[in-house]
Amino acid sequence: MGMEGQLVQIAAQITLVLLTLAILIAFVRLFIGPDQADRIVALDLISVLIVAYLAVLCVYTGQKAFLDVAIAYALIAFLGTVALARFRERLAKERGGSENPDAEESS
Repeated sequence: MGMEGQLVQIAAQITLVLLTLAILIAFVRLFIGPDQADRIVALDLISVLIVAYLAVLCVYTGQKAFLDVAIAYALIAFLGTVALARFRERLAKERGGSENPDAEESS
């Protein structure tokens, strides 16, 4: 492995560590999010970070199967985010058209 290969490996290792930290921080927001919208956005962010993690893992290990998994995961995560957003919108309409359904839960 040449100098460029070693540089790519080091960059991939650093990127994997940073992505892991970002995922952990997003999990904190998922658990302490003040309302449902914050939790949905945090879940979507975690999904995007996992797709990025899988792409970097593909570069780091040299196995192209991780890209297939990343693409499939991205499609499923997108559908999940859309489903959660539609559920939240439907819940808001059922509660009288309020823009913030969390405000009604606390009162």
